[in-house]
Amino acid sequence: MDFSNVRLDLRPPVAQITLDRLKVLNALNAATLAELAAAFETLAADDTVRVVLITGAGGRAFAAGADIGELAQAATPEDGRAYALRGQHVFRSIETLGKPVIACIQGFALGGGCELAMACTLRIAAEDARLGQPEVKLGLIPGYGGTQRLPRLVGRGAALKLMLTGDPIDAREALRIGLVDEVVPAAELMARSEAMAHAIAKNAPLAVAEVLHTVDEGMSLPLELALMREADCFGQICATLDKAEGTRAFLEKRAATWEGK
Repeated sequence: MDFSNVRLDLRPPVAQITLDRLKVLNALNAATLAELAAAFETLAADDTVRVVLITGAGGRAFAAGADIGELAQAATPEDGRAYALRGQHVFRSIETLGKPVIACIQGFALGGGCELAMACTLRIAAEDARLGQPEVKLGLIPGYGGTQRLPRLVGRGAALKLMLTGDPIDAREALRIGLVDEVVPAAELMARSEAMAHAIAKNAPLAVAEVLHTVDEGMSLPLELALMREADCFGQICATLDKAEGTRAFLEKRAATWEGK
């Protein structure tokens, strides 16, 4: 697929996706969502890529939100539901990629942009980042997962404050409430994100994927069932070649060589 709204850079074991609609602060229109879906489908099938970075071009915005011109055309319940489901499907595919995805946030991450960041595994923000869910100011509610992911990340009260006021917060407040995981100077954003990506990529790929899967699955289960599921997954990973190599390498005081098997 030829991309015109995003850039996909492969630098195994890391790949980078850059939202590139500078004139509209990387707003997420239908074409951009389709390209995001295609890019992540490509990365899911590429075993050489172990971690994905996603950011916005230009330094002014990660993604300023949904494309309001398109959104204004959703005038019926059916239109609105289809609009929401389209974005939810793409963001869920990111969340369940099986590989860590790190959102590198500079400038605005509002509405759909904030929801995109929340669908990622980790979020690193530049000091100038501004995050929020301003949909109520447009007579709307978040529709790409914001009403569900935000309370899971920051708790009910903090999430409702953001969604009911519609006011954005700065990077330090986002860090305080748990919406982002780190805050760094803007000039260091990509270097820090790449360093974290490479640190993750050095680890056993099956184990990394299983951590993501087990956490994601367990969040929707009662604790007792989630613990049983963890034990099952632990048992499965114990039978892998990577586990045998990892424990042997530790005992032999050398770096492990992972096969992903």
